[in-house]
Amino acid sequence: MCVPYQPLKKIKDWAEEDRPREKLLQKGKSVLTEAELLGILVNAGTSGHTAVDIARLILKSVGNDLHQLSKLNVSELARFNGIGKARAVTIVAALELGRRRRVFEDRDDLPVVSGSELAFRLISPHLLDLQHEEFWVLLLNRRNQVIRPVQVSVGGVAGTVADPKIIFKHALDNVSSSLILVHNHPSGNLQPSEADIHLTRKLRDAGRLLDLPVLDHLIVCGRKYFSFLDEGMM
Repeated sequence: MCVPYQPLKKIKDWAEEDRPREKLLQKGKSVLTEAELLGILVNAGTSGHTAVDIARLILKSVGNDLHQLSKLNVSELARFNGIGKARAVTIVAALELGRRRRVFEDRDDLPVVSGSELAFRLISPHLLDLQHEEFWVLLLNRRNQVIRPVQVSVGGVAGTVADPKIIFKHALDNVSSSLILVHNHPSGNLQPSEADIHLTRKLRDAGRLLDLPVLDHLIVCGRKYFSFLDEGMM
């Protein structure tokens, strides 16, 4: 028996309690699925798909992994039917806000860096989803509390430039007592290059002269890291 074709309902035709926006307002954000949350950002569907349908297709393309979703850039998102540049920008901006949200929020309770693991947890939200290299420093006070993280440079896939003068200027301007160097390897290779080792020694020695000790240098690769201090290389 042939079943007559019935076009998909638009979200506005759904029961009110099932519409993502109304559902969020009535029941709270935690009850929404990832597809529904993303669907709110998508905002509008196409003739054959609702905004939530499009959101499901996007999520399926990254294996329903939000970490992988955060790696998609504007051009990659805009390839999906129904996602133009404007909507892609909205999604990228929302994901970036989510990545930044929990870092260094409470200035009355500055985090104390007691080891490389905590330093990694504090800085990793800035570096987790990048496809290029960036160099950052964590500026610390006398109690090893983080004053602030500072982005020093942005590079390409293979490297970035870290100017010692800029690094120590940031430290002096913020009246830091010590600092931790951080950069990422998008390649996934945790091991430091010869250039990484040379730069670390150069900055370590300069820090000693300025009475601004460089405590560690972290190389971040996704959810893993390499610590020069832990490896006895400081």
